[in-house]
Amino acid sequence: MIERTGNGYSAYVPHLPGCVAAGDTRVETEALIREAVVEHLELLRESGDLIPQPQASISVVDA
Repeated sequence: MIERTGNGYSAYVPHLPGCVAAGDTRVETEALIREAVVEHLELLRESGDLIPQPQASISVVDA
């Protein structure tokens, strides 16, 4: 999930609590959250924790 903020963008992954990123632009934030996901999953594996199954879904609704 990427959201525009007052001074840039923030991102988080709903099924990976604590996996967040923020940047000045959307492109920067997308790159940072990709890196954060990779690192987050590596840390989970290293610590022997289970990787959570995705619980969120997304749909686009035209209104």
